[in-house]
Amino acid sequence: MKRAWPVAIALLAFSCGGGGNAASEQAKREADFKQLLSNSTLVGYFTSRNASKLSEDRYDIAGVTKLAGDLWTVNARIRHGDTDITVPVPVKVVWASDTPVITLTDATIPGVGTFTARVLFYRGEYAGTWSGGKHGGQMFGRIEKQKQ
Repeated sequence: MKRAWPVAIALLAFSCGGGGNAASEQAKREADFKQLLSNSTLVGYFTSRNASKLSEDRYDIAGVTKLAGDLWTVNARIRHGDTDITVPVPVKVVWASDTPVITLTDATIPGVGTFTARVLFYRGEYAGTWSGGKHGGQMFGRIEKQKQ
């Protein structure tokens, strides 16, 4: 008899509108993702496999644009060492339920290099892995809205 409870709860939620329209729910997720990253700055740290210290990380994002399907463009200012460049970065965004994950696989970013990354965004924070050439590690931090 205990097994009937989860089914009954699911049916009740669905009959009360909890089932929702999957397409409109996904459209809302995508709009929220665009709002989260547009005019924002990723402020955090990254690690490197070859070093034991945390290094500061910062990416200014002017905006994100959905192209088609799961393909997006992130217009980002990338600052690292002597590099300070603003570029459109083509990414694939996949969803782990309500959590967007940016994926980049062996993508060449002009003026920066070739990179692979998996970065997830949730409740104003981000975390992920990155690699480029002989380097790689983890990255994490918070998402701050830029002052207009």
